[in-house]
Amino acid sequence: MNITGTIDRPLTNDPKKQAPMKPSTTEPAGSAIEDFTTTGATGSRQNRTREMQLIQEALARAHMHDRLHEAERERRAVRLATARRMQRRAERASLRARRALAMAVMQ
Repeated sequence: MNITGTIDRPLTNDPKKQAPMKPSTTEPAGSAIEDFTTTGATGSRQNRTREMQLIQEALARAHMHDRLHEAERERRAVRLATARRMQRRAERASLRARRALAMAVMQ
C-alpha cells in the first residue's frame, strides 16, 4: 500500500487505510512511512530547524548591537557633560585670575 502523506497531514483519517508505522534507519523515528522517500522533506525540516536557530541568534546579535550602541551613546553623553562642567570651571578660574591680575595692577 503506497499512500503518500505525512504524519501531520495524512491523506486519509481512516487508520485502516494508512500505511503502518515502521522504523526507518535513514530518517528520524516516526517522520514518514518507509516506502515513501522524503529526502527533500527531511532536508527542509533540518533547514527549518537551522533557520529557526539562526533567527534566534540573529535576534540576540541585533539586541546586543543595539545595547552596545546605547551604551556608547550613554558614555558619549557622560563625557560631554563632564567636558562642559570642566569648561565652566576653567572659565570661572580664568575670570578669578583676571580679577586678581587687575587688582594687583591697580594697587
